[in-house]
Amino acid sequence: MDEIKIFAPATVANISCGFDVLGCCLDAIGDEMIIRKSPAKGVKITKIIGENLPLETDKNVAGVAALALLDKLNFNENFGFEIEIYKNIKPGSGVGSSAASAAGVVFAINELLGKPFTKLELIEFAREGERLACGSPIADNVAPAIFGGFTLVKSTNPLKIIELPTLKGLYATIIHPQIEIKTEDSRSILPSKIELSEAVKQWANLGSLVHALHTNDYNLFSESLTDYIVEPYRSKLIPDFDKVKNNALQAGALGCGISGSGPSIFTFSKDKQIAKNVSVAISEVYKKIDVPFHIYITKINTQGIKIL
Repeated sequence: MDEIKIFAPATVANISCGFDVLGCCLDAIGDEMIIRKSPAKGVKITKIIGENLPLETDKNVAGVAALALLDKLNFNENFGFEIEIYKNIKPGSGVGSSAASAAGVVFAINELLGKPFTKLELIEFAREGERLACGSPIADNVAPAIFGGFTLVKSTNPLKIIELPTLKGLYATIIHPQIEIKTEDSRSILPSKIELSEAVKQWANLGSLVHALHTNDYNLFSESLTDYIVEPYRSKLIPDFDKVKNNALQAGALGCGISGSGPSIFTFSKDKQIAKNVSVAISEVYKKIDVPFHIYITKINTQGIKIL
């Protein structure tokens, strides 16, 4: 195989109670990428459609992730790789734009080379793209992008990812107000120390959410979607976040929170119809204050990156 076209999915990180460790993969939102073998050695990004992002390999998350993979392989063949990126995930949206590019390219190159690396090893390379994007090699977006479904980052040194089940019939409604919040900025406002009492409630929710996924317990899942640590700070950066959350819950959502570092807001619903009702309810908030937005209704993607 000399060329491959893939769908690199958007992801939701943190999922309220799992800051930097929980993530899930979305099905209806994502980038498309074409990666092909090239007579010229090295990695070259030849086209980016949809966003104004750098074509220079060492300044683009996809290029950096690809180089990390080839470096590990001590790659010295008489060919290289060309990358085309069709961006549908806006950078700074909070649904894993950089993770999609980084995870997508290492998945594709791995396929073209006959799969020399495991999915876990691919995450290591994709994390280098995340390091470029936000200054830290986080894995909470790239892990669900590569594995699909819900994932838990057990540790980063050594890297250990736990695949979690997905609730049957679960849908997400994602609203993206058209403002940009950079990950490094949203991390800088977080406190360096937290109250022990708040931490206890947070890790109780994290354990409960994992149990809810394993037992298909929608009620427990709903009860667990509360963030005592991060949301109180980051929500201040998002226009009318509290109104969006209240409308979502009133419309029947299981829970609502900030997707990644924001500004996107995620909600989960038991089925597609409730997800549609939630979409209408939360859209009204931004219509009233004239904030432009995009909204998506999507099931959970249990496969991860897809070959097109």
